[in-house]
Amino acid sequence: MRLIGVALSAMMLPGIAIASEAGDRLAEVLYAGEAAGQRPYFEEQCAVPHTDACFGLGLIHLIGAVEGLSQGFYRHGAVTPRLPAAAMMLGLDADLSSGPPNASPEALDYAGLRQILSDFVTGLDRAQASFEKAGAEGDYVITLDPLRVRLDINGDGDVGERETLAMLFGEQLALPQGRSKGDKMVAPDLSIGFDRADAIWLAGYSQISAIPFDMLLAHDFSRLFEAVGHRLFPEAGLPMQDYSRGGTLMMDPETDTFLADLIAGLHTSNFPIVDKDRFAGVQARMQAVTALSRQNWAAILQETDDNRELVPSPRQTSLVPGQPVTEEIVEAWMATLDRLDEILAGELLLPHWRFRRGFDLNAYFATATETDIVMLLAGQGALPFLKEGPIADAESFAEGNRVFGENWPNFAIWFN
Repeated sequence: MRLIGVALSAMMLPGIAIASEAGDRLAEVLYAGEAAGQRPYFEEQCAVPHTDACFGLGLIHLIGAVEGLSQGFYRHGAVTPRLPAAAMMLGLDADLSSGPPNASPEALDYAGLRQILSDFVTGLDRAQASFEKAGAEGDYVITLDPLRVRLDINGDGDVGERETLAMLFGEQLALPQGRSKGDKMVAPDLSIGFDRADAIWLAGYSQISAIPFDMLLAHDFSRLFEAVGHRLFPEAGLPMQDYSRGGTLMMDPETDTFLADLIAGLHTSNFPIVDKDRFAGVQARMQAVTALSRQNWAAILQETDDNRELVPSPRQTSLVPGQPVTEEIVEAWMATLDRLDEILAGELLLPHWRFRRGFDLNAYFATATETDIVMLLAGQGALPFLKEGPIADAESFAEGNRVFGENWPNFAIWFN
């Protein structure tokens, strides 16, 4: 749930209001946790079209997708997998709750899990379509404090005070503290001014969020689910549910069964491709992300205002402390997008530690019949996709490496 919340928080750092009655109503609707009930109204206003209403509709679809995923996981008693001594040696967090937050979880089978994940992807695609409409035109600025947005995480129909992003994920997000003013504490202003460019930004993030789920759904991962699914759904009736503790083989009952499940996970990490259209669609989504990023920057660079910008142009003020966006940074990002497009098209090959030839990602998406993670890494599984040609290396991304340095992951998250 924390992972879902952090992802949603990153996707919702922008906001909404202004330009039409729909925009004016949106903040109130989201702060009250009434997004689902207001969907028909925003659909009607988006069709007018009011592009700020389309932005609101995109957020409503996004919230609905995340609520559906979190409610599905809650319904079946999902937990953060417990990681005992062996995990701590790997530097992973083992201080986790031992039982599901849902005291009476329902049973879950493979088909049920696929449906939950598929519905999530469908919701993201609806959000993306609405955000693209909102980014097509319109001179609006929308203001929202995303941490005040409420979601029905557990599906009980009651959006309580603790179901805001601030209450649920404030500690994980390392939120800035308020400042004292006289005898009162003034909360920091975390609102964002949102415009047409940011709608395109969110359209891109909807695609990014859908990619890993679509990749998984393109494959048959039933053997993996049956082998280790009890780590995520410990009381959902899965085959190994009652055997998370066993005898002691090397270290202790919990650690040894964890290692056994880890081995089972590796052993079942050969996934046949069962939906070729969805599999090919993963590549298309990746290409859409770079295209949307270019559209986003084209819109950003046309802006003349400076209103609490999520992603600022070199002429605007950055809300990220100590990190302005310069023309050099924008040029380096565009060069990085060029290299990514070349990799996706198979013009620039991915390196493989075992071969002098490169891995053709385009050929993989076009011709693969399975994804065997172990054999791909070992080398034999990569043989059908090797070819001669330029291979991506540090020099390929020299401009980005020079400008972004070790901060490149932060820029990638920020710039989309």
